[in-house]
This record gives sequence, structure tokens and C-alpha cells, in this order.
Amino acid sequence: MTIGSLKPPKHKNVRKSDRLDEKVPLLPTKQEEHGGCEEFDGASFTGAVFNLSTTIVGAGIMALPATMKALGLVLGIAMIIFMAFLAEASIELLLRFSRAAKATSYGGVMGEAFGKCGKICLQICILVNNIGILIVYMIIIGDVLSGTTSSGIHRAGVLEGWFGVHWWNGRGFVLLVTTLVVFAPLACLKRIGQYFYSLKITSGISVGLAVVFLVITVGITLIKLINGSISMPRLLPNVTDLTSFLNLFTVVPVLVTAYICHYNVHSIDNELEDNTQIKGVVRSSLALCATVYVMISLFGFLLFGDATLDDVLANFDADLGIPYGSLLNDVVRVSYVGHLMLVFPIAFYPLRLNLDGLLFPSAMPLLLDNLRFALITVGLVTLIFFGANFIPSIWVAFQFTGATAAVCIGFIFPAAITVRDRHGIASNKDKILCIIMIVLALFSNLVAIYSDAYALFKNVSPRK
Repeated sequence: MTIGSLKPPKHKNVRKSDRLDEKVPLLPTKQEEHGGCEEFDGASFTGAVFNLSTTIVGAGIMALPATMKALGLVLGIAMIIFMAFLAEASIELLLRFSRAAKATSYGGVMGEAFGKCGKICLQICILVNNIGILIVYMIIIGDVLSGTTSSGIHRAGVLEGWFGVHWWNGRGFVLLVTTLVVFAPLACLKRIGQYFYSLKITSGISVGLAVVFLVITVGITLIKLINGSISMPRLLPNVTDLTSFLNLFTVVPVLVTAYICHYNVHSIDNELEDNTQIKGVVRSSLALCATVYVMISLFGFLLFGDATLDDVLANFDADLGIPYGSLLNDVVRVSYVGHLMLVFPIAFYPLRLNLDGLLFPSAMPLLLDNLRFALITVGLVTLIFFGANFIPSIWVAFQFTGATAAVCIGFIFPAAITVRDRHGIASNKDKILCIIMIVLALFSNLVAIYSDAYALFKNVSPRK
């Protein structure tokens, strides 16, 4: 299937940066404005791949080894690859219908297909998804720096390991300092372009930090495999009854969340000088991320086996039984905290714009109203801070956002746009695929919600 090109005509007096400001994801027409940025001639293919990969590779990677523990190696790897192909198909359909509708944002094509209600539904889903993802970022940072307690066992954080237990390295205080010193300043950036030039530098650094985590994890696992200290893990899930079978579906929201990047695809597309490259950018990014996901899941599960936690970073607190193990533990955890801090603005920027568009659809542009900008920013950062302090684990957050908002953004909405087919460009094969996609998404996530609710009611972990 081909993704066509629909670039606006160029005018000599209009800079590329001006056109970019008008094409922010779900940015309402009222917020279009010019000026303020350096001249920009368009992102390169490599830069676009880094930017989109940074959107995809977020906190979900830390929960993937736990999905491997639930599914076993064979089914786990197969599901990661399958979800990558499904994500590519949904993005291709989304962009194809965006071209037909002459829409430059996800909200635009949803509005064209389903009117104002469709756009509002998408905005609400992006709000829920991005708030959930940012809460997960902060939970992981708290786990890494201050430690976490699971099943009555406390896993020491980096600061506890370095300085011992003190009030100032407790979870609440560390998250407060992180919010005020790191997240709040990044959240105050009015233009995503201010976050380094086209995000190329920071995206490259953040992906590099994720690769550091991967390389060290793979290296440690290979060393332990060579010295024979790792036993053979399960290849298939352990299914003994109907309840254990239904529990397998609890991994679906995590896998769905791991590939959600749809709300930023249009901004990457608009940033490209030659937007006929977007199909290659999407495929390259998904292939890169799927490879990283498979390796992290495989080697993370090999390394920790049935002791793998919901947040695999929390496992890196014990003696690994190899030279310089303590140093490597700290490098792995600190490098990924740095990655999460760098990708924070990428999720926060569309979150703020969507909330403003939802609450104030007829107001002046957000960038011109400092009071409204400050209130929305402070409100969102505060909500994320308290969410990270009260939600017990990243698995709980993933279950909620993945089974509700993320599955709608990634699969149900693109499939619904295709089935509606206002422009008559969908083939029968496309519609059949989309119907299957909707049915699978609804069934698997409803079962996941039921299984988690049942486990919560019975006070039993669904992954045991």
C-alpha cells in the first residue's frame, strides 16, 4: 500500500519553520501562527527515524521482560513482532486517509471522518494515554533513584546504594525535586523546536542511552550464559486452567502501549522536507524498535527469569555475580533515567496542546496567552507528580492506559476511519483487516481489564 504525498505549495516568503508551527499534532486552526524560530529546511530521513523512534521507545520497554515471563520466550517474541506489523499497518492507513482528507494532523483526519465528536474522542484518548505514560516515567525514576517494594521485598535505589537511607532520598522528595528541577523547566518550553534543533540531538542521545541499557543487559546475560549461571527459561506460557489462560491477555495493553506513536507521526511527516519518505521512516523506526524490544525482553528475561519484576530496572539492585557488577547496575539504571528525562517533552508537548484545544477551543492561541499556558502546564505537571506517588507500579498504569486510550489511538481509530472510507480508497482487504483489528483489540483488552479486575478483587497478581 502506498502513502502518497500531499505537501502544501511553497511560497518564497514563508519559512519552513512557519509551516511546521501550523502542523502540530491536533493543534487547532486557531493556534496557527508564524515566526519565532530559526529557518529550517526540513528534517533528514535519519533525523526523522530518530525522532519517531524516540516517541516509540519509552517506558514500555521496562515492562516487556515481564510480558516475556508471562508468555514464555516463543510466544513473547512472536507477539512483539506481530504488534510491530499491526502498528505499521495502522499508521499506513492513518497517513493514507490523511492524504485523501488533506489533513495534517491525527485530529484533522478524525474530524474529517467523524466530525467534532471524533476529534474530541481522540483528544481525550491522547490526554489519558500521555498522562499515563508520563506517570510511568516518573514511577520508573522513583524506582531507580529511591527504590521500590514488591511482595514485601524492598529493592534499593541508586541513591540509597550510594548514600544510605535518608529522608532526602525518599521516593516522595526525590520525585518532587525531579519535577521541579527537570520536568517543570522542560514543560515550560513553548515550542517543541526549542528542545534542541528539530529534536535531532536529544533524540539521538535518548536513543543512545536506551542502547546503552540494551548493550549492558545483553553483555551481562552473555557472560552469565557462558559461565553457566543462567538456567533455561520457559519457552511457552504456563497455562493450567481458564484463569491462567485469561491472565495471558493482561500483557496485551503493555504491548499496545509499546508501539504507540500515532499522535506524533503527522508532526514527523510535516517536518520532513520530502514527506514521501514517511513510509520508510515509519518502517525503519518500527523495525529498529521491534529489534530493541525483542532483545531487551529476551535478555532481560534470561537474566532474571521468574524473578523478573514489572519494572525490570528494579532488578538491577542486586549482585549480578560478575566483575564490576555494581558499577554496571548503576550505569544501566542511571542511563535509562536520563533517557526518560530527555523524552519527557515529546509526550508532554502534544498533551498540553490537546488539553487546551479540548478546554478552550475558541480561545486565542495558547502560545500567546501566558496565564493559560502557565495554568495548564502547572496543572498537568502536578497531576503527573501525584499520580506517580499514588499509583503502585508501572504495570497498573500500563493496564489502564493500554487497555483504554492507547488501543483506541493505535488501532481502533485508524481502523474505524478506514471502515468509514469517506473517500472510497479502502480495498476490501483493508476493511477486512480493520474489522479483524477492531475485534481483536476490543476482545483482548476487555479480557485484560476483566482479568486484572478479578485479580485485584482477589488480591492476587495476574502474572503469578
